[in-house]
Amino acid sequence: MFRWFEQRLDPFPAEEPIQPPRQLLAFCLHYTRGSWPFLIIAALLMASIAITEVWLFSFLGNIVDWLSNQDRSTFLQNEGLKLTGMFLVVMALLPLLILVNSLFSYQTLMGNYPMRIRWLVHRYLLRQSMAFYQDEFAGRIATKMMQTALAVRECVIKLIDVLNYVVVYFLGTLLVVGLADWRLIIPMLAWLAGYALMMRYFIPRLGKVAEAQADARSVMTGSVVDSYTNIQTVKLFSHARREATHAREGMTGFMETVYRQMRLVTLVNVSLYLLNGMLLAGVTGLALWLWLQGGISVGAVAVAVGLVLRLWGMSQWIMWEISALFENVGTVQDGINSISRPQLITDQPDAKRLEVSRGEIQFEHVRFHYGKGHGVMDDLHLHIRPGERIGLVGRSGAGKSTLVNLLLRFYDAEGGRILIDGQNIAEVSQDSLREHIGMVTQDTSLLHRSVRDNILYGRPDATEEMMLQAARNAHSDGFIPGLSDARGRRGYDAHVGERGVKLSGGQRQRIAIARVMLKDAPILILDEATSALDSEVEAAIQENLNQLMQGKTVIAIAHRLSTIAEMDRLIVMDQGRIVEDGSHAELISQGGLYAQLWARQSGGFLGEDL
Repeated sequence: MFRWFEQRLDPFPAEEPIQPPRQLLAFCLHYTRGSWPFLIIAALLMASIAITEVWLFSFLGNIVDWLSNQDRSTFLQNEGLKLTGMFLVVMALLPLLILVNSLFSYQTLMGNYPMRIRWLVHRYLLRQSMAFYQDEFAGRIATKMMQTALAVRECVIKLIDVLNYVVVYFLGTLLVVGLADWRLIIPMLAWLAGYALMMRYFIPRLGKVAEAQADARSVMTGSVVDSYTNIQTVKLFSHARREATHAREGMTGFMETVYRQMRLVTLVNVSLYLLNGMLLAGVTGLALWLWLQGGISVGAVAVAVGLVLRLWGMSQWIMWEISALFENVGTVQDGINSISRPQLITDQPDAKRLEVSRGEIQFEHVRFHYGKGHGVMDDLHLHIRPGERIGLVGRSGAGKSTLVNLLLRFYDAEGGRILIDGQNIAEVSQDSLREHIGMVTQDTSLLHRSVRDNILYGRPDATEEMMLQAARNAHSDGFIPGLSDARGRRGYDAHVGERGVKLSGGQRQRIAIARVMLKDAPILILDEATSALDSEVEAAIQENLNQLMQGKTVIAIAHRLSTIAEMDRLIVMDQGRIVEDGSHAELISQGGLYAQLWARQSGGFLGEDL
């Protein structure tokens, strides 16, 4: 039974995620699509429960009147059928309504509803540009995704529950009490006006504090996660105390919002008790006066006082539900600021798959300034022939990494175009573009998964033997069998830690090289691919890299010029421009920038003013 209800709402919808709206209501509605039928069913069941409970209070008044007016000897004969009906309502109908409502609320909605939101948000965020992740803490983004999913659920469900109870319960109460005597409604209406004024004063203030608290919580979490992510740097500089101070600043900012919230909570509690006390005193006093005047029965007094006591408890529940609603509203609004950003790098609606048969690359009049309007790269021309191996050379900031990032479409060129085999990369799908490019970076980052998963990331459908061969070619098969993790997994099944922190730099680099070797893409980018390796391992891997380069178009970036001196052509960049182009020997003979850089590294002109 539980599983049937749990399977009514798919937590992982197949629909493609689109940019969510930036308005609160539209944002919540956007992520509630598909869940509405079950929310409506739960709301109708909740309304039925509320109506039944109000009817039970009315029936209780009838019992009091019967006990006051009827003879004991004939009581069961006269009212036995009605009492049996009430028994069935209490013991069968109401529990059944509660059961079905709970199944839809807890089994169908509570888990699946927020998971749908997380799934759609996560898939949308995965398509965000590199710039998006460079501007945000990874921990902060993840925290906002988790918090926002739960907050949307709470906003929608709490709003429906509160409206249900306010409308059904309060109107039912007015009706039942009004049937006894319309004058009993007066203190209730006065209480409702005071209650509405109190909510109007406190709820927006609680909402503002909640929004500030959500932001302070994400800042606090982000600073803590930042310390953990960079724990090696923290320990290298012996800054545990400094990091604790930094985290304390975030925690202090969070606690300030907590104090503000708790002050409002105290004021709400006191105000609500005073208001409810006035309601109880007013209704009870008026009911007793009317009974003394012979205007109402004992049962009517019992119903009126009983419903007031029920409203006493419910008013506190409603107040805190609305407070929680606004707290979640603040969390959602905070999440919208991160989640509802447009994707800067998107595929065109009619984007085709990139087809690479030759591997020719052309940069035509390319301009790019990281949105600054000037600098970085202006009118760059570069033609890389099919199967040609080129080396990119230049000082830091010359534009080498920018050129590679544009080729990978981590950023879109602000002018000109980039072609691969005559196809504009801006007009093909990003996935197909990157499928045809293999890259080994200097700052190697591994996933916190097994060694096998990390190598197979280059080609998930590869066989075990293909994976093992790639490890051998990258000379990583020597250390992998000796790896183990905290759960006792060994060798290729051992997990490597966050970003591969459990491995040395050289070990991470070799696994990354194995991953790219397994991918075997027609275009290969090597960004300081062997910088973390010792000379002996580098020499061994270089032979396999040379084999890997056969028949591929290769772009290699290296500050250690000896590693790219044998490339077919060297491209020397400076301030976003190509200033020299030729083979190693040609550039040395020209005596330009490359010759200067080579002389510095080889020691030929050490100490001379160049």
